[in-house]
Amino acid sequence: MSTDRSPSDTLSALVRSISSRRDFLRTASITVGAGALAACSKSPADTPAAGTATTPSTAPAAGATGGTMGAHDTAKHAPATTVAGRADQMDALHEKGIKAFPAKTAGQGNQLLPPRVENGVKIYDLTAKVVQWEVEPGRMVEAWTYNGVVPAPQIRVRLGDRVRIVLKNELPESTAIHFHGLEVPNDQDGVPFLTQPPVKPGTSYTYEFTVPNSGSHMYHSHHNAAKQVSLGLLGAFIVEPRRPRAIEKVDVDYVMILNDGAHGYTLNGKGFPATEPIVVRLGQKLRVRYMNEGMMIHPMHLHGMHQTVIEKDGWPVPQPYKCDTVNIAPGERFDVIVNCNNPGTWAFHCHILPHAESEHGMFGMVTALVVQK
Repeated sequence: MSTDRSPSDTLSALVRSISSRRDFLRTASITVGAGALAACSKSPADTPAAGTATTPSTAPAAGATGGTMGAHDTAKHAPATTVAGRADQMDALHEKGIKAFPAKTAGQGNQLLPPRVENGVKIYDLTAKVVQWEVEPGRMVEAWTYNGVVPAPQIRVRLGDRVRIVLKNELPESTAIHFHGLEVPNDQDGVPFLTQPPVKPGTSYTYEFTVPNSGSHMYHSHHNAAKQVSLGLLGAFIVEPRRPRAIEKVDVDYVMILNDGAHGYTLNGKGFPATEPIVVRLGQKLRVRYMNEGMMIHPMHLHGMHQTVIEKDGWPVPQPYKCDTVNIAPGERFDVIVNCNNPGTWAFHCHILPHAESEHGMFGMVTALVVQK
């Protein structure tokens, strides 16, 4: 399996390909809806579940957009007294969010973590710690992380590799790592008091196993998980097969981690307009590995081109099938192929609309697939 470019390369390519925000808008095919979702002015993620600790955040910087997840520009505008005035006010907010995309924020998760190799064993060092994370422009949140980023660094190995994961706990509570989807020995499964003791603050714990099955998998906390995973203790664990099938040979291989917890509705740890566009060249073959680390279902919809589902939870489906929306439940992984044969900038978003758009514009689980000629 080959990868055409890293996420940082794709952002650079996008900046080079778009000479100005006005050019971006001319080439964009993202349709901005004008329907008001006033009932969604408060997101479920804004209200902590009973018994769940709340996390501090600062208000967005002046001019920041945030959909239903934060303060909005409407507070700065005088009330519109006419239908045309109200429509213009709403349209201005929608346009502002689109023009800001892709907005710069501090920190980038889901980057490949190179291992140390000792005596043929691939060793990955992970430190669980609390940081401040910029999820949208100007909106800082408390994040519980592996190595200071959300999502955690991406671990990518090959079937049959011997791996060792060394976890150092700098959190204020105990934790553990579960390797979701990997059929590891029982004592490596990462569930405190069931398969191991909890990893207490200030201590370390080592996991080691031979990678047993290929596919798109995850790693995350399995201790106070509703809080710890919601706050960012999650990452991708990709296992490449020894002999990839023909359908798996792609030009661009992209991991998209969905979450809907304390940080709002996010794709790879960011909310629109700070989400990362996927940039490909016309005619290239793209693989998207969806992973739902949240607590809600997310039907991911791509405009302009269909998706061909090839794997579910790391296992090949008996017959690949075509669709434009893939419904991904918590814990599920779906791998899809997109033949990028339709040039333009295409909207790519969760189709539960309160997760993606409000009267204030697009937010949360929205990005774009940019197919360059």
